[in-house]
Amino acid sequence: MIVIPRKGLNRRTVLRGLVGGAMASVGLPVLDAMLNENGTALAQGAPLPTRFVLWFWGNGIRREHWIPDQTGLNWQPKAELAPLINAGLRDDLNVVTGLDLKTATHPHHSGMTGVLSGARYHQVGTTRDTIVSTFAHPSVDQIAAEHFEGQTPFRSIELAVCRFRGTDEGTTFQHLSHNGINDVNPSEYSPVVAYERLFGLGPSEGEIDLARRSVLDSVMGQVRRLQGTVGQRDRMRLERHFESIRTLEQRLATGRPACDRPVAPGQYRDVEGREQIAEKNAAMSEIMAYALACDLTRASSVMFSSAGSGVVMWPAGAQNGLHQICHDEPNPQPIVHASVTFMMEQFAVFLNSLKAMQEGDGTVLSNCSILATTELSEGNTHSNDEFPVLLAGQGGGRLRTGLHVRTNRDNASKAGLTALRGAGLPMPSFGYDAGRVTDPLGEILIS
Repeated sequence: MIVIPRKGLNRRTVLRGLVGGAMASVGLPVLDAMLNENGTALAQGAPLPTRFVLWFWGNGIRREHWIPDQTGLNWQPKAELAPLINAGLRDDLNVVTGLDLKTATHPHHSGMTGVLSGARYHQVGTTRDTIVSTFAHPSVDQIAAEHFEGQTPFRSIELAVCRFRGTDEGTTFQHLSHNGINDVNPSEYSPVVAYERLFGLGPSEGEIDLARRSVLDSVMGQVRRLQGTVGQRDRMRLERHFESIRTLEQRLATGRPACDRPVAPGQYRDVEGREQIAEKNAAMSEIMAYALACDLTRASSVMFSSAGSGVVMWPAGAQNGLHQICHDEPNPQPIVHASVTFMMEQFAVFLNSLKAMQEGDGTVLSNCSILATTELSEGNTHSNDEFPVLLAGQGGGRLRTGLHVRTNRDNASKAGLTALRGAGLPMPSFGYDAGRVTDPLGEILIS
């Protein structure tokens, strides 16, 4: 039973009820009643929560369609970045170019571990004509998770979109989030399972009944009592919040598009043999947005596609896996280019899901520090220079946005350090050996 104070609400307030004999809880968004008079901090004096998010796509980009010609605030996007600008996100992100990976040069392996941990890969074996590797040190999202540990119900949340169609080259290829050598945090590929885990509908003997009932039903009386104790704006915000959760719940349950309990390795049913990439990305983006808005975690990752992913980007005209197309398609590689453009459209969906969540005088996006990157520059050459990096969100005021920052072959680890400090981590350095840096991207980080 929840106790609701007469004046003000604690950020930790949740609504609890019984569903099928099991305790379920529903987190709340940040309400006016939880804030100071200016809407810039919690009523108890603590700042609004800042989150770290890692968003990853596999197989790189096409430089000629990626790198803007102008720097500073007046840059113009080329085709692969245009979807982000067309989605109204210019003032919510930074493009960083000119970064080089300094840790190693092995295709895919070095880029993946280098940009995400600031360290060389750890080789555990060989296969065919290549190596099997893992991370030698924690990935950047788990550095953030350690800092935020104990402040939220979930230490970290890991989601994935395109099902794994990779190779047998170790955890570096199959997983995004790493704690260390062969120690991974597997990403959840099923929107249904992710939703149940995060919003309290875990599998049980009454699973069929749970599919027909809502966790909101068990707490609706508390919802109505809570609405009677807060101001009009908060009442409307609560109504929108729970209506949105209900809509998401019904969307996943009714199967538009059809969605079952996960059958490895996918989630949404293929339509005529095609993976429903955009639909699944939209669902996962909403789930992550609500998880962050309800402060279920402050460290998370989304693996849109894995390193060296063989996903068939059919919306971009592909008929074969992207990894193979990167190797086989003649220059100027129009299908690869169209695939990158499509992936940036999906990143825009993710960012706008966070931007749609109002929080104080900003949004969940403005209170995030988001590192978006891939494991190499161009897939056909497996290059580790001109590493593609996007930094999104304002980190609660720690990060400038709207910029194209071009460096002179700076260490790619600077992106990780900037994103971590943007999330509020007091990091003196990031990375190891040749990947170690102590200076962030000063044009972006507000000192």
